[in-house]
Amino acid sequence: MNAVLDPAGPQAAHIAELWWVTLAVCALVFVAVLAVLAWGLWRAPRGDPQMVPGARPAPGAEKHLIRWVTAATVISTILLSGLLVASVATDRELAQLPLTDALNVRVRAHQWWWEVTYDDPQPERMFATANELRIPVGRPVLVTLDSGDVIHSFWVPRLHGKKDLIPGRTATIQLRADKAGEYHGPCAEYCGLQHAFMAFEVIALPPEQFETWAEAQRKPAADPEDAAARRGRELFLSGSCMLCHAIHGTTANARTAPDLTHIASRTRLGAGRLANTPQDLAAWIADPQKFKPGVNMPAHLLPDDDLKALVAYLGMLK
Repeated sequence: MNAVLDPAGPQAAHIAELWWVTLAVCALVFVAVLAVLAWGLWRAPRGDPQMVPGARPAPGAEKHLIRWVTAATVISTILLSGLLVASVATDRELAQLPLTDALNVRVRAHQWWWEVTYDDPQPERMFATANELRIPVGRPVLVTLDSGDVIHSFWVPRLHGKKDLIPGRTATIQLRADKAGEYHGPCAEYCGLQHAFMAFEVIALPPEQFETWAEAQRKPAADPEDAAARRGRELFLSGSCMLCHAIHGTTANARTAPDLTHIASRTRLGAGRLANTPQDLAAWIADPQKFKPGVNMPAHLLPDDDLKALVAYLGMLK
């Protein structure tokens, strides 16, 4: 809740303003209802043995009650109409974010990870990553959304509201981060066994830092410089890893699992499940089912030396 009410961009700010208006109106109505209830209880006549059950109030009193009910109905209609107008105005504001020089990103949801592709008019400058969306501060971002399997929902509470990703359909969401920082995003639609562990991070960087990062992401994977890393690359390219993953600059070009070209530059593993440390990376490779039961990645029962070599290779892919 605190994240929702601490906007870091104009879209989230519009939503927060609508929330505060709705809260104020609902609080006012709640207090008014309690006050009228208390007044009614205090003014209500007390029963006595001579009172006839089901007796109607005096004609004058009944007209007085009708006036009160009519007034309450009119006030409720006015308040509800006001909230409707505020909601429509907020929706219009959300659709009017200026998109001059917008960064275009495609996000595809899978069970249970996020594929992120940065578009560019020059195809050779496009690149892909996973479970992280890095954006420049102050620059609008147009995110095109779709799903590769079931319904998911993209939500970054401090930057925008929710947007569903539906198989076979394309949706878009516009956002802008006005403050540098990391903004957590969950999948907001139940999507299966590991729905709770399908998270991503939006990392807003100063423009010059973003450009430096993007240029690094466009480069192919670096060649290993030591024997352990070279052995790790050999294991990666000769085993089952390359059947699902891609590492640009090598013969691994599969697209059914996260692109690992620069995996060492990411902060988390397994869509937020583990920190990106050598120890956690080794544990994830050895038995991902231990951390995310049902995930598509199988366990890899490698000798310790081979596992260390594979971790050494992946750990240098920055």
